[in-house]
Amino acid sequence: MGFSKEYREKVEEALSKVVEIRTRPMFGGVGIYAGDLFFALIAEDRLYFKTGDLNREDFEKEGMEPFFPYDSPTPMGYHELPHRLLSRPKALAPWVEKALAVAESKRKPKRR
Repeated sequence: MGFSKEYREKVEEALSKVVEIRTRPMFGGVGIYAGDLFFALIAEDRLYFKTGDLNREDFEKEGMEPFFPYDSPTPMGYHELPHRLLSRPKALAPWVEKALAVAESKRKPKRR
């Protein structure tokens, strides 16, 4: 994995128009959070959103591919976001909302 500084800045700017985010480098890419929800990642200058039953079909209808980490034959629960959405905050918002809902639904309960 990897990413360019320019692409990371572009993603941060676009997502910040929709939701307050924080990012952090991880495993050669970038993890993207809203609050404590990890809902997106950057790898190889591509943006991937968390997917599940709520939104996977949206990505598949667009022909977007799942994320395969480190040449793994098994995809993770993320799909690449259609590129055109980064420059369209109103169109991007529902995709962010669904990715956050998926991340929330997959949240593990806190240990006591």
